[in-house]
Amino acid sequence: MLTIGTIVLGVNDVAAATKFWHDALGYIPREPGDETWVTLVPSSGPGAELSLMLSETPVQHHPRIHLDLYADDQSAEVERLVSLGAQRVDWDLYPDDPDFVVLEDPDGNRFCVIDKSPR
Repeated sequence: MLTIGTIVLGVNDVAAATKFWHDALGYIPREPGDETWVTLVPSSGPGAELSLMLSETPVQHHPRIHLDLYADDQSAEVERLVSLGAQRVDWDLYPDDPDFVVLEDPDGNRFCVIDKSPR
């Protein structure tokens, strides 16, 4: 049997990415990392793990795999993430009534903030 162990993002600066994702999600290093690799885990207990790996490959503008972050208050979370260093993306593939906002982390990795509030 297989299970997903961790989601891996390629980054240019592991320390800076660790700070951003710690501030964004409250995740902490599972064990001491180094300048090439760290795995972050939820500080509150079990959950999806996020590994950050030093990478020299360019960021994809339309990535085939990305993170979806669920938010009870989407606009507040988007503003908080932007204040931490994320940037809004002028996404050319939005549907007419999107329930998501596309952002990119300081390394340019794109992710979505999904509105999970009751509609």
